[in-house]
Amino acid sequence: MNGPWLAGVDEAGRGPLAGPVTAAAVILDPARPILGLDDSKRLTPLRRAALEVEILTSARAWAVAWADVAEIDALNILNAALLAMRRAVAALGVSPHEVLVDGNRCPDFGCPARAIVRGDSLVPAISAASILAKEARDRELVRLDGLYPGYGLAGHKGYPTAAHIAALRRLGPSPIHRRSFGPVRDLLGPAARAGDGFPTDRS
Repeated sequence: MNGPWLAGVDEAGRGPLAGPVTAAAVILDPARPILGLDDSKRLTPLRRAALEVEILTSARAWAVAWADVAEIDALNILNAALLAMRRAVAALGVSPHEVLVDGNRCPDFGCPARAIVRGDSLVPAISAASILAKEARDRELVRLDGLYPGYGLAGHKGYPTAAHIAALRRLGPSPIHRRSFGPVRDLLGPAARAGDGFPTDRS
């Protein structure tokens, strides 16, 4: 594809205690507008799933990328999220002329980029990226629930709910739990308590 392309980027999964952090990048087609785009957290699951199909079929380009649990623990969650964003933009297969990112931090994409607070509610391309990232991560946590049963991952998607904390105390951390996050680290004993703290947002 040729021409100037504006990419929206967002991530999902900064707050959970388990699973990867996911990012998506989307270049929308102005000739094929998608009605109802919004922050994925403000959409019902049914509406979000329907919009995902529209985005995948109507966007000029899209990509989803990940940073895994080992990278989260090694880099901290912020840097892992920025890494996933860079991977998503690189996977687009085209070079955007500008990248708009939800939030207040931008990684180095090798092209002009701006961070927009509440961008997932204000910028359609970021909203689309928010939806793709959320849907992809939710599916991955359902898959991981089959590999690591007992934690309820398919329901809470790794977030620190009371049921999840209770399962962690009962079963201990699984290989896909983030050992640098406080509630997991505390279960591993003093030797594991040298990492960073953990975020409380549910993005």
